[in-house]
Order: sequence, then structure tokens, then C-alpha cells
Amino acid sequence: MPGSSGNGAVTRSTLRQQIADALRDEVLAGRLQPGQEFTVKEIAEQYGVSATPVREALVDLSAQGLLDADQHRGFHVHEYSAADYRGIVEARSLVTDGMFHVLESGTGHLPAPDDARANAALAGVRRRGEEAQRASLAGELTVLIGYDLRFWHELGNLFGNPYLADFLHRLRVQSWVCAVQHLRRLTDLRGTLWSGHTELVEALSRRDLPAARRIVDAYNAHALALIERLADE
Repeated sequence: MPGSSGNGAVTRSTLRQQIADALRDEVLAGRLQPGQEFTVKEIAEQYGVSATPVREALVDLSAQGLLDADQHRGFHVHEYSAADYRGIVEARSLVTDGMFHVLESGTGHLPAPDDARANAALAGVRRRGEEAQRASLAGELTVLIGYDLRFWHELGNLFGNPYLADFLHRLRVQSWVCAVQHLRRLTDLRGTLWSGHTELVEALSRRDLPAARRIVDAYNAHALALIERLADE
């Protein structure tokens, strides 16, 4: 029946996304290492599901640059180099700068002082930033990644351009996948990771775009120097 078919499609689509999210988290947690190989059958058995949503999830992750398909063999986790990381950081910097340019042109949607709904959204972003900052200072990498991804995605959506926000989210996932392979070699990350989330929110709350640009530029320089140093080691 049409209703059953539709529900089946929704269920499969949801399962596909759940598997993709779970595998992405496995990569970010370092449990799936760069270059590690696996097949659709292995993942389907691991999660106790059919092969179809698994294959679709793996294709999705390949399109996002997190996996590579091996013809007739399966998939493996993409191996990013330090040069790749530099390119990703440069790309996300361009996207962020594009958001700032939208704001400067007057077509952005930073909350007005009397806009209760938008300011509530900004308060949510601020809370996400506070949690990310706390995790960063404590050296809790897995917690930081989760809050950091949510922080930037929600912050990007406040600019009123979901396409830029989604593109930035994809770049940030890729940059974290590249970074974790180096960061997880360190036994103590306290004081090592960027923790300027709330500072950036405050600058944007003041409509101080030059300060926001300086914060993001300093963040990118810090991230590049850290990962390139660890890659050389």
C-alpha cells in the first residue's frame, strides 16, 4: 500500500542517517583509523541491519570526503595529510568570511536587540560555546568535537544562509577527522586546543565584525600551527 511504502522509505532513510552518523562518530573518536578497511557486510553485521541502508550511508560518507571506496573490495577511512588540513582550513576561512561579508552588506540576520526569538537562538549558541570552551580547557577532545560542531552549525544558521552553514559544517567535520589522528597521540590536551567560542559569540553580539574576524583568523593560525607541528613529529 502507498502508506506502507512511504513509511518504509522514511525508516530506511532514518536508518541510513543513523548509520552514517554512528560511523562518522567512530572516525572522530579514533576508533576507525585512517586507512582502515571494511565492507558493507561487516558494517551491516556490526549494527544488525540490512546491507542497503549501510551501503547508502557509506556512499554518503564517501561523498563527504570521510571514506574512500575500493572497487570490489569495500571502503576505507580517508587519509588526510597536513597539506589537506591547510586546504580545509583555508576553505572554511573563506566560507566564514563570506558570512561576515553578508552581515556587512546588511542582508544577514544577526539578532536585533529587541528580537526575542533570535536572541534566544543566540543564547543557545552561547551555551554551546561555553560547553565547547570548558571541554577544550579540560582537554576532553570527544566532548569538544560534539559541542564545537553544534556551535559552528548553529552560529552559521544565525546568518540566515543555511547553505553556507551546511557547507561550513561539512568542512569542519573534515577538519576534525584530519586533526584527531594527530591530537589523539597526545596524552594531555589541556591548554592545547582553541577555546575562543564565547569570545566570538560576544564579538558578534556587539556587531563587532572586525573583532570577530581577528578571532577567527587567530583560531585558524593556531589550528594550522598545532596540526602541522604534530604532523612533523
